[in-house]
Amino acid sequence: MSETSSEYKTQKPKAVFSTLVADGDWLFLKGECEKAAESYTTALTIKPDDKNCFVGRSKCYLKMGYYDKALKDAEASLQEDKTFFEGLYQKAEALYCMGEFEFALVFYHQGLKLRPQIQEFQLGIQKAQEAIENSVSVPARIIKHKLIHGDASKLQKDEDHSKKPQISKMGKTSKKYLGEFYEDRKYLEHLLKDGDLVKGRTRSREQLQDVIQSSLAYLDDCAEFWNQQKPSGSAGKDARLLQKKRGKSHPRAPPQPAHFLLKSLEDIHADLASGKTKRGLKKAREVLQTVQAWSEKNMPDKDEVLGSLHSCVGSALADLGDTDKALEHHQKDLDLAEKCKLPHARSRALEHLGNIYTTMGSFTKAIQCWEKKIPLVQDGFEKAWLFHEMGRCHLELHAHEEARDFGLRSLAAAEESGDGKWQLNAHVLVAQSEGKLGNFESCVSHYQRALTHAKLQEDAAAMAAIQKAIDETKQHL
Repeated sequence: MSETSSEYKTQKPKAVFSTLVADGDWLFLKGECEKAAESYTTALTIKPDDKNCFVGRSKCYLKMGYYDKALKDAEASLQEDKTFFEGLYQKAEALYCMGEFEFALVFYHQGLKLRPQIQEFQLGIQKAQEAIENSVSVPARIIKHKLIHGDASKLQKDEDHSKKPQISKMGKTSKKYLGEFYEDRKYLEHLLKDGDLVKGRTRSREQLQDVIQSSLAYLDDCAEFWNQQKPSGSAGKDARLLQKKRGKSHPRAPPQPAHFLLKSLEDIHADLASGKTKRGLKKAREVLQTVQAWSEKNMPDKDEVLGSLHSCVGSALADLGDTDKALEHHQKDLDLAEKCKLPHARSRALEHLGNIYTTMGSFTKAIQCWEKKIPLVQDGFEKAWLFHEMGRCHLELHAHEEARDFGLRSLAAAEESGDGKWQLNAHVLVAQSEGKLGNFESCVSHYQRALTHAKLQEDAAAMAAIQKAIDETKQHL
């Protein structure tokens, strides 16, 4: 890490910072989390409060299993802006990995409220709720595992006593709807009566009395919920029979659909990012077929998930050169995004469609897609990319003034976000456009600025190409 720091000492901090962040992003995608974390750490020495850097390093720590560090960085990213949704998601993920499912659920909900269009928050809520339901099934045993005070023999005695019939304060209603969890609830009530025991604390220094009362309150909430949701008597039996019949025509989602989908999408994205395109395509198609077979009752966000999977399939097909089929899948992603009114998914689909049309040489269609995407883009880096690509399309169509205008918009966005790479690209685009318009002095000026950025990034190929362009343009002066 010290070598990395010294390597950039002689360069301008702003350009170095952008390069380090880009390196971190790329290394993380390649799975080299330790090196990526080092890049983010070095970048933070230049901009100590950069929230995106903290999120990037938090992701690395999470992959490496350093959950405490991941949580600390996520919280640091929220220091200045509590509504920073990427930081909220990262905090929720860290808490989930630490087993703090209730707290994770809180932050998933906060994130969803701020960004309802982002699927990951909804999936996070589902997996946290499932984890809570699974963990609460044996709350007594969880609490016993947490104890650091109290006599084990006394606990065993209390457990024996808890087997005796006792009346819960929720009475028959609780017993009816808690089912097998009713005995656990009685056991917790009995523990609560032990004055010495409840004075103890858990490993995380929580008062044991608070833990027990919290578990009881959760069970009561579950009972109330099931009281409202489950039919009673023969109606309940009929409902179960109906569900059984439905299961024959609509395969049910797995017990933990959110976990299954998150793991599947992670694997697919990892394959596509690492160049294992055919394997990623195979997985995406398999999961797509599986989700299509689920009923909407078992998977409330089915259309949103299908959109994500169509996007994965389309991206893989585009990489393999099958542009026609790739277009079909990205169009399906767009249709589902518009049906569900999901701006984030709509932006994603429009971006991919524009990219494919560019590859096919259909520059007008690409521009039409990207024009619809403009109002959906907030991030400066993404704006710089989008305006540059639109400018390139106009340049290919010999619409040189439009190309220059989009180049200038790209440059402004790149400067705002401090991205040296896209400042370089934008200056080149503006220079090319000015050259076509006969404005040779402006052309040379932009090429020279581009050359400066190429030197800062030590891009030898770019430096050579730009210098050649400068020499050729000067002949017209």
